[in-house]
Amino acid sequence: MAPPSTQFELAQPPNDAISALAFAPDSPSRLLASSWDKNIYLYDTLQNSDENSHGTLLQTYEHRAPVMDVCFGKDGSEAFSAGMDWQVRRIDLETGDQTTVSKHTAPVRRVVYSREHSLLVSASWDSTLHVHNPSDPSLSPLSIPLPGKPHAMAASPSKVIVAMTSRLVHIYDLATLSSALASQTSEPPQPWQQRESSLKFLTRAVAAMPSDAGYATSSIEGRVAVEWFDASAESQARKYAFKCHRTPQAAADGASTDVVYPVNALAFHPVHGSTFASGGGDATVALWDAEAKRRMKVYQKFADSVAALAFSADGRYLAVGVCPGFETGMEDYSGEGRTKIFVRELGENEALPKGKGK
Repeated sequence: MAPPSTQFELAQPPNDAISALAFAPDSPSRLLASSWDKNIYLYDTLQNSDENSHGTLLQTYEHRAPVMDVCFGKDGSEAFSAGMDWQVRRIDLETGDQTTVSKHTAPVRRVVYSREHSLLVSASWDSTLHVHNPSDPSLSPLSIPLPGKPHAMAASPSKVIVAMTSRLVHIYDLATLSSALASQTSEPPQPWQQRESSLKFLTRAVAAMPSDAGYATSSIEGRVAVEWFDASAESQARKYAFKCHRTPQAAADGASTDVVYPVNALAFHPVHGSTFASGGGDATVALWDAEAKRRMKVYQKFADSVAALAFSADGRYLAVGVCPGFETGMEDYSGEGRTKIFVRELGENEALPKGKGK
């Protein structure tokens, strides 16, 4: 029988809301968290500082403004951050040195790194993408204008998906971006595909399938959509959307109505590529089978909204960032003392889709 799964809370969490979580590509215990408290936190989730606490805070990296996103670079010693100060920064996690990679003209919302193409892509509220090759600083960043303000972005092995306002979704081919950057063209490359979101309301998160087959998006209105890259009619007929992260509430007349929460975070399992996790303003995390269109599991409710999710590269751990959301309004908002990071060690078959052997 498989050992039971366990969950623990990391010591020394951020002091304000968590904007992103990311596990290292080469370590199942090296975790980054970015926060509105103007810091990035580096943890070793499995090294306990003392017998009464879990995980060790290895280092913090201070920024000049709230940090909107963070990702690892080529390995576990390099990270990139997206800042409210309009800057994209490279952080040497060993020395703590920070260098500005790019400057936008508005806050930077998302940043992703493609190890397959050694490309860094940043998406800013100035409605541009900047594409960089961090290993070759002689190349000027490629700037791509967007038709809307970006709110979510994710990279698959060959594509980068950008979800914007007005239900706009652009999908770029990473090889095309790489060659355009190398040639230093003044003509920005066109999207590989332009789509309209299947969801009627603002996109909150996007996650790419590790199989490179497609992606999932989520909205502020308690829904998730699953789509495939293949533009054929057959593949496009497979796309679907479903309601989730809603809580039934009895109305005064005795009828039941749904309280609808935003779906703040999505993450695909790196090994069982059909499985993905969603986290919402209802303080829950659920596992889904994208192929079978079914919910696999809902975890025990947390004390506050789920803001961020990340699977470790080996798929054994799921990190969950929990902090108050804005569901009850923004007056006197404070995440201090209520911001927490939980790490769940998954059971052997916990994320395995039903009917699929190891």
